[in-house]
Amino acid sequence: MASSPKNAEFGNSPSQKAPFRSTSLSVPQLKRGDVELLKREALHQGFFRLEGLELRHRLFEGGWSEPIRREVHSRFDAVGVLLYDPARDLVVLIEQFRAGAIDDAVSPWKLELVAGLVEDGESLEGVARREAWEEAGCKVAELTKLHTYYPSPGACNEQVTLFCGLVDCQGLGGIHGLDEEHEDIRVHVMPFANAWELLTQGRLDNAMCLIGLHWLNSQRASLRAVSQQAMTQSETNEE
Repeated sequence: MASSPKNAEFGNSPSQKAPFRSTSLSVPQLKRGDVELLKREALHQGFFRLEGLELRHRLFEGGWSEPIRREVHSRFDAVGVLLYDPARDLVVLIEQFRAGAIDDAVSPWKLELVAGLVEDGESLEGVARREAWEEAGCKVAELTKLHTYYPSPGACNEQVTLFCGLVDCQGLGGIHGLDEEHEDIRVHVMPFANAWELLTQGRLDNAMCLIGLHWLNSQRASLRAVSQQAMTQSETNEE
């Protein structure tokens, strides 16, 4: 199996190769100390928590805002992993029912990347490997970190860390998931070209898929080249 830099940040685009030039945006002008939290209360406590915040913050032109109220959905941080077999140029997607899409005009069953929530004491890499096994029956060889991002910072405190995991897709497929979490997950293994076509058709309509596949579109040639070199070297060593 090909190897890639473990936990390397987003890779080899021309903008990333160029020397970094500091700008006025490199360091935030306003930080956490420029927010005064006046009140925090729990509006709902279930699997997730809904909080009501009363606060004021400094203004770009100076001074302070009036006290304002915001509701924040407090969630666990999450990890997503794009499973890719560079030797066969195959992508692994999963399909499952999503309650947040229950009113979707097309279907509340969504095609997604393997993903899961970060539990206390877990590393991000550990979550990626655990979820790959639980949701797709797949063991990950190498992990490359792509991004950590806020999916919806205007209303939610969740951060998502996205990885690409190199895998051997032989034998993958079927129905997976944990009964105690009421998971009913169907695994799809397909050529990258098919996954990309689904993206362009609008069938892949969540941030993890969009970010992950756009990254892979720019990186798969180099990933495949490294994989081919590793296979050739292995064959040479066996001789």
